[in-house]
Amino acid sequence: MNRGRRGRRTSVMVRIARERVAALFALAEAEGRPGGDRPLGDRYVRLARRIGMRYTVRLAPEYRERYCRSCSSLWIEGRTVRTRLRSGRRVRTCLVCGRIRRTGLSPTPGVGSPPPPLVVPAAEVVSVETAEEAVDLEESEEE
Repeated sequence: MNRGRRGRRTSVMVRIARERVAALFALAEAEGRPGGDRPLGDRYVRLARRIGMRYTVRLAPEYRERYCRSCSSLWIEGRTVRTRLRSGRRVRTCLVCGRIRRTGLSPTPGVGSPPPPLVVPAAEVVSVETAEEAVDLEESEEE
């Protein structure tokens, strides 16, 4: 009786698994469009999740937001998922199984938030105590 491959997953196996997950999600998106076969799209999502679990490949964030973690159905806005924004959270309800998924809304950079702090490398920081030293320092750097 053959038990299959045992031991560590090689980098080639993991790379192939990532490629297959990406391809399956692309196929699922194509089936999720109007006129597509929705059950087939759900099957592609289930297969992609199983490959990810077998080869311990983390799904990319853009893939994790596209399906229900309970029933593995592909989320299509208005048809299989309802999205509401409530008090700083995004609440998504799967219309197939009824599971609710709540995620926090990240603030949009540049809109009402302060800019990120400027980090200056330690090698460029020079302590100057008087204005005369600053002038001497500038002259020595120009030479």
